[in-house]
Amino acid sequence: MPEAVDLIPVLEKGLAADAANLTKYDNYLEGEQPLKYMSEAMREEIGDTVAELVLNWARLVAEANESRLDVEGFRYADSDVEDATLWAGWQYNDMDEQSQQGHLDSIALSRSYVLISANDEKDQPPRNTVESPFQVWARRDPKTRKVTSAIKKWKDEDDVAHALVFTPMETQEFVSKSGKWVAGDFQDKHNFGVVPVVPLVNRPRILRPDGRSEFVDIIPLADAANKMATDMMVSGEFHAMPRRWAFGLKQSDFVDRHGNPLSTWSKVKSRLWANENPNIKVGQFDEADLTVFHNTIKLLAQLTSQLAALPPHYMNFVGDNPTSADAIRSSETQLVKRIERKHTFLGGAWEEVQRINLMYLRQSPKLEARDYQLETVWRDPSTPTVAQKADAAVKKYESGIVPLEQTRIDLGYSATQREQMRRMDDESSAAGAIARFARPGLGDDS
Repeated sequence: MPEAVDLIPVLEKGLAADAANLTKYDNYLEGEQPLKYMSEAMREEIGDTVAELVLNWARLVAEANESRLDVEGFRYADSDVEDATLWAGWQYNDMDEQSQQGHLDSIALSRSYVLISANDEKDQPPRNTVESPFQVWARRDPKTRKVTSAIKKWKDEDDVAHALVFTPMETQEFVSKSGKWVAGDFQDKHNFGVVPVVPLVNRPRILRPDGRSEFVDIIPLADAANKMATDMMVSGEFHAMPRRWAFGLKQSDFVDRHGNPLSTWSKVKSRLWANENPNIKVGQFDEADLTVFHNTIKLLAQLTSQLAALPPHYMNFVGDNPTSADAIRSSETQLVKRIERKHTFLGGAWEEVQRINLMYLRQSPKLEARDYQLETVWRDPSTPTVAQKADAAVKKYESGIVPLEQTRIDLGYSATQREQMRRMDDESSAAGAIARFARPGLGDDS
């Protein structure tokens, strides 16, 4: 097996290979993509009067998906309740917050990563951090598609480059000095035989295990919508101030109060044209109709909604809000199904993270058979009404179809809330028993 430092050139190459695509998708997420449809000549003529308009549909799509990806716990297949130890580690590492960021980057950029390492603090869970694909890249075995090595690379406030190299037996830090990588302070010799780096991948395929961005299909439509929106703003200037015509004026007649020539756009914007020559004729054309822009943007919104499986009311192109809860659920069917697919891939990744956490907790690479039956518990991605959800859950419980614990799960209570409810049930049962024995005459032999 090569030394960790010898892996850096190969891992650096992999990290840099996709940087252009990552930057492109990140720009679309932030609404900072380059807009190339307005010529420089047009910009010079218009100046600051009309800004290029960005309709950030990419962010809408990303957040519509991410907002339905909420991890609520981890449980074994042979257990009815979530595992308290694993959930304690999740809370310790602030993974409620970090997981949301990881899911968002995965959706937008195609992937993010989770790094697992030993904790310097005694008797505390392993460290888990969610990382950006701009800084982390994992190399895979083409036969098994498992991660064989990985790198995290960054620069500190002094502009010194650092690299963490992850291998199946250890994690080693390196620092760049005089153009060479030298060993840094951090080293974690875990000897687990597994790389403690887990990719969170969006839409993986057999030959594309690193997935793809959710923006791939909608970028052309978003670009077209931004162009139409900007064109509408430009046309709006003409609509508010209809184009005028004049016969008998010379170019030299259009000057400002200082005698400087006016640009073509400034001439058009002038509120009043006046000249002492009685032979000059002036007039104006009919007003422009902006409906064509409205309809085109509406069509592009509909196409984007279809490709991204967004319900119509997300973009409001149908004009009215859904008429009922049933209408909402019906319109969200395709989106919910896509989210459930993401639950499968992302859930598998989070389960792998927990298995590596178990290795650190046990200080052993050996896993039990039940560890491979670990399940990620997700919040229901659909949006049923509280009343309907409660009615269905209670009816199943009263009919004896499901136990009380499952009823509480169906109602969306968290593991912590359900544990509190179980304690309340126990206290209530104990109090009831004491009250019965305390009744006058109870247990009296006379």
